[in-house]
Order: sequence, then C-alpha cells, then structure tokens
Amino acid sequence: MIPRFLVKRLDSLLREQLETNDAGLAIDFTKPVGEAALAEADSASWQVFRNPVSLLIGGIAAVLLELAEPRVRSGVWEYSSFATDPLRRMRRTGMAAMVTVYGARSTAEQMIAGIGRMHAKIQGTTPDGIAYRADDPVLLRWVHATALFGFLEAYRQFVRPVSAADRDRFIAEGVPAALLYGALDPPSSETELLTLFDNTLPDLEPSEIVHDFLRILRGVELFPRPLKPMTGLVIRAAVSILPAAVQERLGLRKLANLPPGGRLLLRTLGSQIDWLPLDSTPAAQSCLRMGLPSDYLAKRRRS
Repeated sequence: MIPRFLVKRLDSLLREQLETNDAGLAIDFTKPVGEAALAEADSASWQVFRNPVSLLIGGIAAVLLELAEPRVRSGVWEYSSFATDPLRRMRRTGMAAMVTVYGARSTAEQMIAGIGRMHAKIQGTTPDGIAYRADDPVLLRWVHATALFGFLEAYRQFVRPVSAADRDRFIAEGVPAALLYGALDPPSSETELLTLFDNTLPDLEPSEIVHDFLRILRGVELFPRPLKPMTGLVIRAAVSILPAAVQERLGLRKLANLPPGGRLLLRTLGSQIDWLPLDSTPAAQSCLRMGLPSDYLAKRRRS
C-alpha cells in the first residue's frame, strides 16, 4: 500500500493544483450545496475521473488523438498555448473536465457557455487549405470522443477492468455535456464510439506537430523532481493505449512499447491510488456538496 506520508503529499499536490490553477476559473466544488452535477454521484464518470494516474495518461492520449485530425490540430496548435506551455494548457483542459463532470450543473453550464463563446471566435485554414471553425459540431464530436476514449482506456488499462456495461454507461453519461458543448450526435455507447473512430481514421494523418508536442512534454515537470523519470513512462503509456491503427498512422508504434516493469508499475500505482480518499480532489469536494462523505467514492470502490 502507499505510505500515509505519500498519501498526504499527493493530496497536498492536488490541492495546490486546484488553488493555483490558471484556467481562469475559481471553482468551489462544495457549492452550491445540494446542486447536482451533469452526472450523478453514483455514475461511472465520477469513479473514472477521480484517479489522477489515469487522468494524466488519458489526457495525453486524448491530445494525441486531437492532433491527429488536421483541422483540430491547426486550431489547437495555433490558438492555444500547447506549443509554448503545454502544462498550463493541460491544466486548463483538466480543470474544464473536472467542472464538466463534478461541478454543480449551473457552474458547468456557465463554464461551457464561456468556452463556446471562445470557440466561436476561432477559425482558420490548415496548411493544406482546409477551412475550419473551432465550433464545428463535427470537430467538437471528435474532441469529445478523444476524451472519452483516452480517460476510459487509461482507467481500464492502468487502474482496473471496466465491464462492457459500465463502459457503455460511462460513454452515455457524457452525452448531455457533449450536447452543451455543441457536439453533433455524440456517441452513446462503446460500439458507437468505436464506429466513430473507424470512420474518422482515414482523416487522421501524421504530423511533425505530434512529435513536437511529445518532445516539449518530455521537458515539462509533470512530477516532483525525484520522480522526473516517470514523465517518459507516462508518455509511453499514453501512446500505448491508442488504437494500433492510429499508432501506425502517426508513426508512434515504437514509442508504444513500455520498458520492462513499466506497465506493472503504473498499474500498481493507479490501482492503489484508486482506493484512497483524497479529500482535496473535485470528486471528494463534490461529494460534500451533495451531502455525502468525502470518501463516498472510495467506499463505493471497496464495495
């Protein structure tokens, strides 16, 4: 088991991330008292999104899938700070995900509306001359699908198995938020998600930007300095969960091989953290908002 002092340190790091987040959001997940989120407290989403190991791995995988689509790639690379400050951009995206899943419905709706207004201002042309808009419902569906796939697959591979029924439930729970973001006909089951991936695969393409992102990410302090070697391991883990056809298309197959013991290390860490009642997480704080104990989800995990 993870030593108690490391549990306290992890909880402290998570609290610092929330208190110093630069997402332009000042979110108190404990308020308004009693107001439900877009997903219920006993949902599959509340379980999956509470694990920091799978969130980190899944988040990187989702970005790689976004960058594989040329129109999304141009919008992300030209109108965000991924190229210059990927950690800040990932924190912003991570906070948006936390608010979407755990935040009170009114808070989530307000945030999503703001993001929609920002997307409406972003448009351009890819290097190949293809016009794009950030508020294109088709592109928003792809971005939503990349997040679904990344977070669910990371949880399934590096935390614990997820039944087919719970995978479908997790994907269906994302539909209300996807519609608020403006996505067209978002997938509501694993079959629909995989079909979308199959249909989108011909549009995906390799790019130096994908490799630039990974190169920049290797220099980012994702972990405290003593654990810096974990960064490379997490990146490989993120690549490893991508569909084999996507790895091949992006030229990432070699990077998908984790070093001996690497998968076991991450799986052990992810699994053990999943049992912990980390009081500073949005999940625990949101449980308090709903009149539940902060360790409600950890107890459900044990049952």
